Order: sequence, then C-alpha cells, then structure tokens
Amino acid sequence: MINLKGNFENDINYLSNIIKQLRVDSEMRQEYFAQARRIRDQIYGPQVFFRGLIEISNFCARDCYYCGIRNSKKNVSRYRLTDEQILACCEIGYDIGYKTFVLQGGEDPYFSISDYIRIVSLIHSRWPDSAITLSLGEMEDCDYEQLFTAGATRYLLRHETADPRHYSKLHPEDQTLSNRLRCLESLKTIGYQTGAGMMIGTPYQTTQNLAADLLYLANFQPHMVGIGPFMPASGTPFTDKTAGDLIDTLIMLALTRILVPAVLMPATTALGSLDTEGRRLGLLAGANVLMPNLSPPDHRHDYLLYDGKIQANDDAKANHKLMDQIVKDAGMTVSSSRGDSAIWTYH
Repeated sequence: MINLKGNFENDINYLSNIIKQLRVDSEMRQEYFAQARRIRDQIYGPQVFFRGLIEISNFCARDCYYCGIRNSKKNVSRYRLTDEQILACCEIGYDIGYKTFVLQGGEDPYFSISDYIRIVSLIHSRWPDSAITLSLGEMEDCDYEQLFTAGATRYLLRHETADPRHYSKLHPEDQTLSNRLRCLESLKTIGYQTGAGMMIGTPYQTTQNLAADLLYLANFQPHMVGIGPFMPASGTPFTDKTAGDLIDTLIMLALTRILVPAVLMPATTALGSLDTEGRRLGLLAGANVLMPNLSPPDHRHDYLLYDGKIQANDDAKANHKLMDQIVKDAGMTVSSSRGDSAIWTYH
C-alpha cells in the first residue's frame, strides 16, 4: 500500500499526500489501520508486551522547550531514586509478571556512568531473564558500550523530528539533530534494540515534517518507535500551544507499522492522556506495547513531562489491572515473554 521510490523529495511529497488523504477519508484510514494490524499480527500475533516503567530521576541538564522537567523550569520538586528504590520497583514488577524494566530519566549530571553501570548490573544479576531498557538521553559511544556489556540490551532515544530546522525550534542551540542521530546509529551498531520516535503536533510541525519522520524510520528500521501526541507543559515556552491531534497520532502509528513491519511500538501514556480511549485506539492502529508505571507513587506527580498526565497516583497492581483491560478491549492478549524484536539477535 506504500511504495517508496528512493527519491527523497518525491518520497516526502508522496508520504505527505497519504497523510493528508488519511486525515479526511475515514474509510481509507480504517483500511490502513487494518493493514497495520495484519502486519503486526503476522509477526507477533495479536499480543501486547508490557514494559515496567521506572522514572529514576527528574533532574535534567537539558532545556528542551516542550519538556515539563526542563532544567530551567521553576517549581519542580526534583528527586532521584536510590539503588534500593529502583530495585524495589523491579521486585514489584517482576512479581506481577513483567519481563522488561525501563529506566527512564532526565539527563541527570549527578549520575556517573559508573552509577548507571552499577544499577544495570544489579538488576541484571537479580533478574537475568528480564530485559533492561534505558531511556537516559545522549551519551558517548563508550558509555553506551559499557552499559550494553553490563546487561542493558534496549535503548530508547526519540529523534523527535527528522528535520534539522524543525529540531532547532524545539531545542536550545547546544542540542542538535545530527548528534541525536549519531547516538541512534551508534546504539544500533553496538547491538541494542534501538528505539527512535517523535511527538505528533509539536509547534511548527508540518505535514512535510511528518513525512520526513516516516522516511527516516523507513530507512533506519529501528527495533522500537515511540510515537505520542505533543502535550503542552506549564512553565515552558510552549505552555500555550495546542496539544497534538488524536487522528494524526493514530495515522502515524499505522504508517510506521507499515513501513517498519517488525517494530515494537507503544500506545503511549500521552495518547491515553489526550483521549480516554487513546491507548486502545493506538493498539487498533498497529501498536503492541504498553508501559505500566512502576515508579514509587509518591514521586509520580514529580515526573510530569506534560500537563494532564493520567494515573499519577495508581499503584503498580491497579495500573496492571487497567492495562490488562485495555488489551482485552482491543481484542488482544497479554504476552508473558520479554517481547524482543523479531529482527534482533543478541550478540
């Protein structure tokens, strides 16, 4: 249904036109959603993989214009979890049945690479049958290599936008798309299951930008892609901007599944925050991952990347029950496996 020709400008225009058509043609949209589900189910079956999310720190040296924990934002109650707190979160998740732990945080200068290696090693030694995913921002190649050796096998690093001009409107001058893409290339070369991704509806984003994102993903073929709507955060330069659109986000999920068939793709918390049915609709558009939160409940309100984040107070078991119901409502089943990429081989 999508046939790229290998000519950058022509492919951008082609994908842009598909997006525009899908926005206005609901019947065509449902056909693409159905195709995305068929592709997903041929590779993984109608299964959803749970990832236990642990938000380890909301300190961040970066100042991304959209982010609710950006460095210069005032009135943020900053925290960082101890080793013991992180391991306790893993214990709860493992007892529930999760076989993947996602350590997510801002680029916290307090943590050295040695700290991260110690934490990863502790988790890997206690739960060797579980996957460790990191989402800790940009690092040097040698740091990524050491973390891989310690036992982390997945890394999430959204590219945010494949257009450098658009990227510069979302970040300060010291942050560049070229370095972000270098990190992603390095992660994949090292052997990680590598995750890129973008927000839909960010300020200044055009249909051409969305098409460029799709073309980048089609060429890079990441193992994971995180796609969610832009959600404004108070106290940031984008406080008064409009949130991303539900339909646009679902369209991008489906098109990503078609262009990157074996991708592992979450129906994100942001999608659920935008619309109460968002995560179920995300699964019906081709997603196959949910990320229940294992973070300590007393810090949930402190890790707010955007306003209106749902389930800030849910404990882990209540969160799991809700996620399980979302899966059932989408006509899918929960997998008990680690949910590794179908095209990844550990080495």
